[in-house]
Amino acid sequence: MDTLAIVILNYNGQSFLAKFLPTVLAYAEGHPVYVADSASTDGSVAFVQDNFPAVRLIELAHNGGYAGGYNMALEYIRTHHGGAHYYVLPNSDIEVTPGWIAPVLSLLESNPKIAACQPKILSYSQRDTFEHAGAAGGFVDKLGYVFCRGRVFATFETDQGQYNDNQQVFWATGACLFVRADLFHQAGGFDTTFFAHMEEIDLCWRLQRLGYEVWACGQSTVYHVGGGTLPKSNPHKTYLNYRNSLFMLYKNWPADGWLWGKILLRLVLDGVSSLLFLKVGQWRDVQAIIRAHFAFYGHLPYLRRQRKALRQQQKQAVALYPYSIVWQYFVKGKKTFRELRDL
Repeated sequence: MDTLAIVILNYNGQSFLAKFLPTVLAYAEGHPVYVADSASTDGSVAFVQDNFPAVRLIELAHNGGYAGGYNMALEYIRTHHGGAHYYVLPNSDIEVTPGWIAPVLSLLESNPKIAACQPKILSYSQRDTFEHAGAAGGFVDKLGYVFCRGRVFATFETDQGQYNDNQQVFWATGACLFVRADLFHQAGGFDTTFFAHMEEIDLCWRLQRLGYEVWACGQSTVYHVGGGTLPKSNPHKTYLNYRNSLFMLYKNWPADGWLWGKILLRLVLDGVSSLLFLKVGQWRDVQAIIRAHFAFYGHLPYLRRQRKALRQQQKQAVALYPYSIVWQYFVKGKKTFRELRDL
C-alpha cells in the first residue's frame, strides 16, 4: 500500500494537464500520480498516454462531476492498486511547489484525529493573494454561509505570513484536499448529489461528526487558477453553490429545533443576493438561484433520509461560527478573518 496517492480528476482539461502535470510529477516526492479522466472528449487520455508514461491513468465511464468522479477513482485505486494511507486531490489547475507534500503528511501523521487537511491556496494570477477556493482553511457560519482565513466574500487578503501556522479549521478545500483514505471511505466519500461545489465541505462536516478534525497546514503552499478561468457570470456554478449550500445545511444542521427557521432566513438572504445580481444585469444568475431553491425542495425526501442516518452515526457535536457572516461583513464592515476572529 502506498503512503500517499496523488489523484487529479480531469474533464476536458488537456491544457491544464500540459501546463501543471509536469510540476506535479517533478514534486511528487516519490508518490504515485494518477489522472482519473471523466470521459473527456478533448484528447486528454491520449495526451497523457503519449506524454506522461509515469502517470497511472484511470479512465472513468462517464463524467460524474467532482463528487462522483473522485468517488469512482478512489474506489478504483483501493480495489485495483492496493490503496493508499492518504489521498491528495489537487485540481488540474493547481500549480504545486517544492516540498508541498511533506509538511502536510507530517501534520497528518502527528495526530490520528486529523481526517483532512489542506495547504495554503494562493492565486495563480496574483501570487501574493489568497485564492477564493479555500485560502488558508474554511469555516461555516450559523446560516450555512462559508468563508476562509484569507478570504471573506469578495475580500482577498495579501499573504504576509499571517496564516503560516497549522490551524484547526472547519473545512479543507477540494482544490487540494488531503484526506485519510480509510476515513474517506468510512464516511461514504463525497455525496454524489452535489455533483460539484461544496461537496468537500459536506464531507468535512460529516468527518467531524464522526469525531475527527480538519486542519490547514501553513507550511505548504500551492497556486490555483480557479475562478480566473470562469466568466464573470457563471449561472451553473451559481446554481450549484446555492443549491448545495442548502443541501449541506439541511443534512448536517444540529437537532436544535431551529433548522426550518434558518432555512427560511436563508431564503430571504438568498433573495437579497438575487437583487444584487439583478442590479448588474446578471439575469441568468437570478434564475439559477430560483432553480436552486426548487431543486432543494425536490430533494427533501433524500435529504431527510441522509439527515436521519447522519444523526444516528454522530459521535460528537460540531461547532459552527456563532455569528452571521453576512451581518458581520455587509453591515458591521468586518472584512477580514482577523476582525471576525477577534469578536
